[in-house]
Formats: sequence, C-alpha cells, structure tokens
Amino acid sequence: MIRLLRKIKNIYKKVVRAYREFRVRKQCGSFKGYVRIGGPCSFTKNTFLGENTNFNGLLINGGGVVNIGSYFHSGPECLFISQNHNFDNGNSIPYDQSYIHKDINIGNFVWLGSRVIVLGGVSIGDGAIIQAGSCVVSDIPAYAIAGGHPAKVFAYRDIDHFERLKAEGKFN
Repeated sequence: MIRLLRKIKNIYKKVVRAYREFRVRKQCGSFKGYVRIGGPCSFTKNTFLGENTNFNGLLINGGGVVNIGSYFHSGPECLFISQNHNFDNGNSIPYDQSYIHKDINIGNFVWLGSRVIVLGGVSIGDGAIIQAGSCVVSDIPAYAIAGGHPAKVFAYRDIDHFERLKAEGKFN
C-alpha cells in the first residue's frame, strides 16, 4: 500500500511540474530550450528566457522587460519587480495612477538563492550568485557573489575555474 501511495505521489508531482512548465511557456514572451519549473511561478509577456532555465519559484511583476539568460537557477519564492509607481512627477500624492517601467537583465549561469528580490533597472552579470533573502537594488557585476539588503558584493567566484568548467560544457 505504501508503494502505491509513493507512486501516486510521484505521478502527481510530475503532473504538477508539467502543468507549471506548460503555463510558464504560455505566459512568457519567448523561451529557448528546456524550462524546468519546480515551484510556483508567474511570468509576464515581457519575460524572455534563455536556454535551460530552472525555476523553483519566481513571481515576475510589472510591465518592464525581463531578460533571463541561459542556465539560470532560482531558489523558491523569488520576486522580480519591473515597475514602480510614479511618485515624483505624478498628478497626485503619494503617487498617481501611472507606472514607471524598468527593465531587468539577468546574465547566463546566474544563481539566485531563496526569497531574493530584484528591483527594476537592475542587471546581474554572468555567473553571479545572489545570497538567499537579498534585495538587489543596483547592478551586480559578472562572477560576483552578493548578499544583503541592499545586496552588496562581498566576494567573487574563481573565474579561471568557472571558465574552465564552462568550456568543458559542465552545466547543471
């Protein structure tokens, strides 16, 4: 009986994953290659995905363009916000009914930990790692390891090792 329940649970997980992947492919503007969805995700038509992207939970909110590079990985409960209320030049306070759209650009081989927030107008360079719970409010350079609120660079990856693995095609 326990074996049967395990099989049913595994089948259920596969069906949920297949549905999430189908839904994301319909929501986003375009995708290349494999898209793996391991947790709840919601994208916009202004979202463009590179090859072999992996999401364990990501909500993309707003009208700005979001470009996500190849071999991207996200932890659960991540959030991208690509628009803000017009509070400086609006017709009322604290803000008016219009929005300011800001694009988000994520490079290749970027890894976001759990519950990372990325605000509009930000670029994250190739190979960067963002620590869990961080809020990215400014650009993060390639190969950087950043964390905190706001996210600050505190280390860099071993670039030679990274480039060697990349040249050998050792991707996860």
